[in-house]
Amino acid sequence: MTLSSSTNPKHFTVELIHRDSPHSPLYNPQTTVTDRLNAAFLRSISRSRRFSHQTQTDLQSGLIGAGGEFFMNITIGTPPTNVLAIADTGSDLTWVQCKPCQQCYKENGPIFDKEKSSSYKNEPCNSRNCNALTTNERGCDEAKDVCKYRYSYGDQSFTKGDVATETISIGSASGSPVSFPGTVFGCGYNNGGNFDETGSGIIGLGGGQLSLISQLGSSISNKFSYCLSHKSSTMNGTSVINLGTSSIPSGASSMISTPLVDKEPQTYYYLTLEAISVGNTKIPYTGMTYYPNDDGVSSAATKGNIIIDSGTTLTLLESGFYDRFGAAVEESVTGAKRVSDPQGLLSHCFKSGSAEIGLPEITVHFTGADVRLSALNAFVKMSEDMVCMSMIPTTEVAIFGNFAQMDFLVGYDLEARRVSFQRMDCSADLLM
Repeated sequence: MTLSSSTNPKHFTVELIHRDSPHSPLYNPQTTVTDRLNAAFLRSISRSRRFSHQTQTDLQSGLIGAGGEFFMNITIGTPPTNVLAIADTGSDLTWVQCKPCQQCYKENGPIFDKEKSSSYKNEPCNSRNCNALTTNERGCDEAKDVCKYRYSYGDQSFTKGDVATETISIGSASGSPVSFPGTVFGCGYNNGGNFDETGSGIIGLGGGQLSLISQLGSSISNKFSYCLSHKSSTMNGTSVINLGTSSIPSGASSMISTPLVDKEPQTYYYLTLEAISVGNTKIPYTGMTYYPNDDGVSSAATKGNIIIDSGTTLTLLESGFYDRFGAAVEESVTGAKRVSDPQGLLSHCFKSGSAEIGLPEITVHFTGADVRLSALNAFVKMSEDMVCMSMIPTTEVAIFGNFAQMDFLVGYDLEARRVSFQRMDCSADLLM
């Protein structure tokens, strides 16, 4: 794939729009912060189920309905059609709604019309790109020799359509958009379920062959990073995704990194969680290894025992470990007593009287990287006098969610196979 732009940049930055921010078409000024948080927590829980014991087809297909948290603007086709889609590190194939529709969900923006684009091209059935889909996901219109895709999601949402190539352009913060001709995507003409009418589809940022990140490959030096602002859902703080050579600053002394573990399905980014410290108490992590197709093998800190995901709000930890971890947190909180979450979603909440709540420092120990969380990464303020831990127990796969990643520059170096963390204020001017 070639980069076509006058400057031929190896790097560009794109703004991410949090679904609850005033910049988002989903923004509803009538909902309270608590309502928005609870809705995000419910989305986390339903989204986490799709990472779990399902068939390979469901595993490959990112996104639960409108469960993603961040939108990204791209254009598709010649002449270009604007598309607002969910940026998803948990899925591969980028797809958008396409005319002519057999069945499309209501969408606020224009639906992409492939017949009006001079750069649209269907993929044949025996192509490498068609064969990159699993057998459950792909089909073939033999009469026309057109590769078909079908994804179904954990919440009964689905998309079906043609696999094609098209020119996708990504707006760069530094000015002119950067075009990527010949990008493989799904042209979905039969889509339904719980998708949101603001979004046209999904931008796949996962690790598999068909994801946008993998396709851009060498043109972005196999590197990308994002910086999610904790202010992005409430105020005008923006979050960004950086693609290319300088997306991960080299030589920053405050940067720590941990190996990516290669496992199936390749869509997900697996890390190894060794322990979590509450203050000075270090609790070894004994979560199951997660293999979707077998029963898991339990042993101390098995490699690749947690998925890092930008689309899940909460962090989910193996329930046996969580009991010990939660007890240590409860012991360390001062000026508050433990109460239950009125919504029943979060397991450890604390309510203060007149005193200020004292919260322990939590450090997440990945292999080779000790990530020190701020109170905002590990706790969420539910009301004036109540905070809850934004980590919950799970019997499924463990997920390091986006609250824990807020105000870190999280870098993915897919050549060196490492994920890095560098603390920074993501609401500041982050155009690199």
